[in-house]
Amino acid sequence: MITFYPGPSKVYPEIEHYLSDAFKSGILSVNHRSEPFMKMLKETIEMMKTKLEIPAEYEIYFCSSATECWEIIAQSLVETKSLHVFNGAFGEKWMEYTQKIKPASNGLFFDLNVLPEISDIIADQDCDVICLTHNETSNGTALPDFFFENLRKQTQKVITVDATSSMAGVTFPWASADVWYASVQKCFGLPAGLSVVVVSPKAVQQAEKIGERDHYNSLLFVRDNFLKYQTPYTPNALGIYLAGRVMDQVEILSEISVQIKERAKSWYQFLSESGFDVLVENEEVRSDTVIAVSGEKQEIASIKKAAKENGILLGNGYGSWKETSFRIANFPAITLDEINQLKVFLKTYSETPG
Repeated sequence: MITFYPGPSKVYPEIEHYLSDAFKSGILSVNHRSEPFMKMLKETIEMMKTKLEIPAEYEIYFCSSATECWEIIAQSLVETKSLHVFNGAFGEKWMEYTQKIKPASNGLFFDLNVLPEISDIIADQDCDVICLTHNETSNGTALPDFFFENLRKQTQKVITVDATSSMAGVTFPWASADVWYASVQKCFGLPAGLSVVVVSPKAVQQAEKIGERDHYNSLLFVRDNFLKYQTPYTPNALGIYLAGRVMDQVEILSEISVQIKERAKSWYQFLSESGFDVLVENEEVRSDTVIAVSGEKQEIASIKKAAKENGILLGNGYGSWKETSFRIANFPAITLDEINQLKVFLKTYSETPG
């Protein structure tokens, strides 16, 4: 089965061999405060900073999931309230979870085919943290680089970004936000169970100002350990090992990003020429890594069923678009041959009468 599900998605085929290497190396059985583990963690972090082109002054931590990152941000970076700017299900879920910890937090909803107004965002002077979704997995939208750059110029508040379905797939304006986080089961081409948190000096200063150390995953406690190349709790050692091996094998992100953006351009052109409707009409806010195709409920169900019968797994719609869309992952681990097989299927389906 060829999977285009947008997470968990296809893992790199080399993972099969890396799993065997991990077992043979003994790293899976060592203490997470031991020298072999610390060496492995250090190498993985350094390789990730190099390949993802992360600024030297930013720090990397590993946690269990993007969902855990919601909790860390709410506990350790939000003193009173955060402002959540969203247009889809995952951005909204982040807000709702944060409100359980910081009830004063609120949201700013914007439409699918527009960019949020920066003037509306910075108008909320009471929020401690601005929370954005770089790539909304539920609907195939994305915020362009210039939006982050313009926002950064107009506010000094801490900016945090959910980049779950785009990190390791496309380049980021890292310096324009203070926390970027993602789970690895999408563009990283890794099994689920690990998240990457990229943190700026400004975010560290905010955490130190608040001084929250009440939880096992308090940002300051996490940071104290990672500065020693250790972890605050027994980690997903296998996930970290695999992340290091994958980072070693892939090209530098700026090169991967060019390929992903070219594929996305080809996808959108193909879908238009083949008679499919893209959910996001405004090209400026279309995602390069998750492509959402819209249609009537019955037609969407029929396409997904036919695809599965042909050995292809399409992503279900999500949230408001659950039954009226399907999603196509455009992640680095997916090959051009697999993409061409899906295109042949879709072209054939669109030309088949009735």
